[in-house]
Amino acid sequence: MGRYALKIEYDGAPFAGWQRQADQPSVQGAVEAALARLEPAEHTIAAAGRTDAGVHALGQVAHVDLAKDWTPFRLSEALNWHLKPAPVAVLDVAPVAPDWHARFSAVERQYLFRLVSRRAPVTHLDGAVWQVRHPLEGAAMHEAAQALVGRHDFTTFRSVMCQAKSPVKTLDEIRVEERPVNGGMEYRFHLRARSFLHNQVRSIVGTLERVGAGSWPPSRVAEALAAKGRAACGPVCPPQGLYLAAVRYPADPFAGG
Repeated sequence: MGRYALKIEYDGAPFAGWQRQADQPSVQGAVEAALARLEPAEHTIAAAGRTDAGVHALGQVAHVDLAKDWTPFRLSEALNWHLKPAPVAVLDVAPVAPDWHARFSAVERQYLFRLVSRRAPVTHLDGAVWQVRHPLEGAAMHEAAQALVGRHDFTTFRSVMCQAKSPVKTLDEIRVEERPVNGGMEYRFHLRARSFLHNQVRSIVGTLERVGAGSWPPSRVAEALAAKGRAACGPVCPPQGLYLAAVRYPADPFAGG
């Protein structure tokens, strides 16, 4: 038996989230079903992060134990064949040590949130971004975001359903990047941390959007953080603009791929 790391990309729109559910489609369920076609058995895979319904991934990482010895190329090709037509792709496969764990071995998770400001409806980006029709000020959002960098009690930006033992997290970076799009502007929020609380990214971006729209002064974000209360948070933004972009490990298991 060998353990394999899987780098997975998916469109979260048709799924109820990553985690397997009895009566709704999930990304985990789709991958486990594909694995069962290769090795008839009940497979359980573990992921670096459990994304919510509608959230996408560019570089989710999971691991699985398989009875056969597989070359990475053959395993990825076979999985992608059996995953069709689900919008899920195995980008890379790597053999890893028996004690390697996609979640617990990770030292950093990177999220991307895509927000588009334009009057006309989005077409090609529908379901891939959060769209607002009013103009936004990117510099103000970036300035306000810097108050959140570092080790803080993020109770304000934590879902009431969050199961983490502590609201204290260290946010290593938050950066707002502007890119012109046809008829408007796209704002990309890049966030890095060892781990995140439930709905933390969506709560932060929804709050920063209020700054960009001019409804909040930048200083109010620091005040909301200090309040340590959910009522101080801005609106939680929708999931379709959120991507689990990458997961980092002390040694990249895919480096040789």
